[in-house]
Amino acid sequence: MADQTPRNGTTLLRISLAIFAIGLVAIVAIFAVPAISGDDPPLWLYLTAMIFSPLGFVLAIVFALLSGRRAR
Repeated sequence: MADQTPRNGTTLLRISLAIFAIGLVAIVAIFAVPAISGDDPPLWLYLTAMIFSPLGFVLAIVFALLSGRRAR
């Protein structure tokens, strides 16, 4: 019989990685917008980068702490 691990624990990791990736894309876009169009990046791009990158990072740390095993 195959060992099936619960998938509920990896859901938090997948969500945190997706949020962090959105933040990184926003950071890249902040540098790409002036290079491509010559205009300043919009405010929502800065806010997305400021909120999503740290939030995804913190959620990944929370996942690591919750999934860790205690030493006996």
